[in-house]
Amino acid sequence: MEPDRWEEERRRGLTIDLGFAWTTLASGREVAFVDVPGHHRFLSNTLAGLGPAPVVCFVVAADEGWQAQSSDHRDALAALGIRHGLIVITRADRAPEAADEVLARAREELSETGLRGAPGVIVSAVDGTGLTELRATLDGVLSQVPRPETTARVRLWVDRSFTITGAGTVVTGTLAAGTLARGDRLEVLGAERMRSVVIRGLQSRGEPYPTLGPVARVALNLRGVSRDAVHRGDALVTPDAWPSTRTLDVRRITGSPLTEAPAQLVVHVGTAAMPARLRPFDDDHGRLTLGRRLPLVLGDRLVLRYPGSSQVLGGAQVLDAEPPALRRRGDSARRSEALAGMDAGGDVGTEVARRGAVRESHLRRLGLLSGDAKPPTGVRMLDGWWVHTATYDAWRRRLRTAVHELHSRDPLADGLSRGAARDLLGLPDESLLGAVARDAGLEQAGGHIRAAGTRDDLGRAEAAVGELEARLRAQPFHAPEADDLSALRLGARELAAAERAGRLLRLRDGVVLLPNAPALAMRELAGLEQPFTTSQARQALGTTRRVAIPLLEHLDARGWTRRLDAGHREVVR
Repeated sequence: MEPDRWEEERRRGLTIDLGFAWTTLASGREVAFVDVPGHHRFLSNTLAGLGPAPVVCFVVAADEGWQAQSSDHRDALAALGIRHGLIVITRADRAPEAADEVLARAREELSETGLRGAPGVIVSAVDGTGLTELRATLDGVLSQVPRPETTARVRLWVDRSFTITGAGTVVTGTLAAGTLARGDRLEVLGAERMRSVVIRGLQSRGEPYPTLGPVARVALNLRGVSRDAVHRGDALVTPDAWPSTRTLDVRRITGSPLTEAPAQLVVHVGTAAMPARLRPFDDDHGRLTLGRRLPLVLGDRLVLRYPGSSQVLGGAQVLDAEPPALRRRGDSARRSEALAGMDAGGDVGTEVARRGAVRESHLRRLGLLSGDAKPPTGVRMLDGWWVHTATYDAWRRRLRTAVHELHSRDPLADGLSRGAARDLLGLPDESLLGAVARDAGLEQAGGHIRAAGTRDDLGRAEAAVGELEARLRAQPFHAPEADDLSALRLGARELAAAERAGRLLRLRDGVVLLPNAPALAMRELAGLEQPFTTSQARQALGTTRRVAIPLLEHLDARGWTRRLDAGHREVVR
């Protein structure tokens, strides 16, 4: 199968861009290849093909031996941390006496990479030497590669985008994890705004499929995006499952110290290549600000390259895809110390502590959680949030103090409003407030939070409310006039507090009665001939229309009486 796609490649016998081929091994295992350029001038294309690949077939020609570009490829392998592959010495027919020596040199050069100890094969495509062994060795290597997660979130790095007449936009890439199916909705993350697309069709190795799992070369026919809007380096991702970031804190994995690197770099990840600005914290840790947003998470590997050069500077691993801002003097040194103490797998407890509270789903987006993860010591779960215990305790103390201080200043206040409490604590979501208030020993009602046991505390209004209660117990339906309430110094706030305490009942038009007034009224109304008029009800209750009408409307609202027409009601039995 000829992987070179361009006429110029075939004419010059030189791979310039990515090529693709596939075959079926004797075991029945299907394998697809991404053929990358060897020439140093096309290193950017090489890295685009290498970035998403889980297995490498490292090729050196027997008649040419180890070349400068071989070193570039070795450095890229080391930077990306690829650990599975084989070494193939080709064109053995041209230099049979040199093949073993070239293989030995290749093993030595790769001894500091993930291909240390990788099997090696000497072959000739012309006379067939070693090809059977190559197939068997490749099959053995592939059998040892860990099985990818079929249920993982999808992140497909695009390496080609083109249009097929009658089909529309088609993109290709290497599916390393997750599963794709016709009709799936994905998001395109690229240099421009995020776009939503739908998979119209799927192909792999030239054949259509309803679904495809990893690892596979895939071609997706997309609906919802033009060919010009999707480019190499963009990523197709599961919606709402990935962060989109431009700022990364990283650890140097290979290459020169970061303190010796230029401030302006080119970063390669997946199939993407973009300019980036480096702020080193120390030799091994620093912050990268990328030229555009990408779906990157903890553990992702990056290749760092000098701008305007084919030379690989080194490799880095993402430690934090959502790092904190650095604003104060000494922040860089403190961040350097924090990163040095980070495990490459991420410290969930530290990240939750830094944020105070973070949604579990966001921790998964950042790559900090997988599977059925449980909160570590010092972290508690609340309604989909992971909250640092120390932060939660501080919230409880601050809220309890604020509520008690408010009650001391103003016993008649409704309490602290939920909005004010949320702002006071700086909560990321109001859904956390209920648990905080409960665990602080506070009461919640009517959108307010107050100290437990203070509901009945009327402060200086206690005596006046007591006097009013005594009057109404003697004459339940003789509601006080406005002047009476003023004389008792019972304004709207005092009456509201008494109502919250269950001491009074306020009806419309300023009518104030005891809470048992509706029940007492029903006793009288039930003894009337049904239906009854408003005037009959007023006379039975021994009150005025000012009191009778709001009280009857209250009974209607509670379903105890039913209004039949403008002048008649009946008791609901």
